[in-house]
Amino acid sequence: MDRPVRKAEIRRETKETDIYIDLMIDGRGAAAIDTGIGFFDHMLTALSVHSGISMTIRVKGDLDVDCHHTVEDTGIALGQALARALGDKSGITRYGTFYIPMDESLAMCSLDISNRPFLVFNCEFTNQSCGGYDLCMTEEFFRAFAFNAGITMHINLMYGKNDHHKAEAIYKAAAHALKEAVSYNSDGSTLSTKGVL
Repeated sequence: MDRPVRKAEIRRETKETDIYIDLMIDGRGAAAIDTGIGFFDHMLTALSVHSGISMTIRVKGDLDVDCHHTVEDTGIALGQALARALGDKSGITRYGTFYIPMDESLAMCSLDISNRPFLVFNCEFTNQSCGGYDLCMTEEFFRAFAFNAGITMHINLMYGKNDHHKAEAIYKAAAHALKEAVSYNSDGSTLSTKGVL
């Protein structure tokens, strides 16, 4: 069966950020990330590689203020790109759930690509930041991403001590849940009693 190439390009410019994203869902997780925040680049690279979704992300943000606008706006644009690449969402598995251990930390993400955006985020960090990345922005990133992609997303950090490990487990759990949810189902049907998503 010939399937469409699921890809999208997004350019989002505001007075606070200038963002370019080129995304390909079936692109084998090739990542080229430059947000100006090293730890965030590391997390987005993990999201790309582990989901199998190729991402080119270039961001210029007002980092002289802090990382808030850069991280949140990247979530907005990435969610919009995923939604555009998925189109009407027909034929996808729709649901994904995954647990990821990262040394002493364990995180879980369960999601539904449903066009009913929602985020439940139960994760606590000990420190304020990892490098130039404020850890509180993890929730803001996933909220912006979920709401713009049309995803119901539940993220739970089961336990952990090291904040780097906690954050990385969260991003990788989300990546693997996404990989499962965007995969094609067996018969190409829309997995909904309504007939549409």
